[in-house]
Amino acid sequence: MLKLKVDGMTCGHCAQTVTRAVEAVPAVERALVDLKAGEVSVEGDAEETAVRRAIEDAGYDVRGAA
Repeated sequence: MLKLKVDGMTCGHCAQTVTRAVEAVPAVERALVDLKAGEVSVEGDAEETAVRRAIEDAGYDVRGAA
């Protein structure tokens, strides 16, 4: 499982946006956002760079692995 720290998520809408963006990446089975911790956990075999790009394209900053 891939875990990334994400900056800029402040509400439920942010969490939904990140979840949808990550789940659109090929080979992602599921994305779980922990809004309070500012993290997203990704299940599946997706490439980390593709997941990072999807989050950044959605308007959020990835700080690194959680």
